[in-house]
Amino acid sequence: MEQSRIERINELAHKAKTVGLTPEEEAERAVLRKEYVEAVRRNLRDQLDNTYIVDEKGNKRKLMQR
Repeated sequence: MEQSRIERINELAHKAKTVGLTPEEEAERAVLRKEYVEAVRRNLRDQLDNTYIVDEKGNKRKLMQR
């Protein structure tokens, strides 16, 4: 996710806490939050896809999805 979009999320969060948001801003915030959550999940999935378990004998095996 682009840094500018994360900054916009933070701007909207700050504004929501101080003066409140317009309906358009609330809709924008919802879209940006959804994009952010999807990006976090994608990054976590990529990280877990490259994770290996090493047993006491030194054998490596790929972390399996349940």
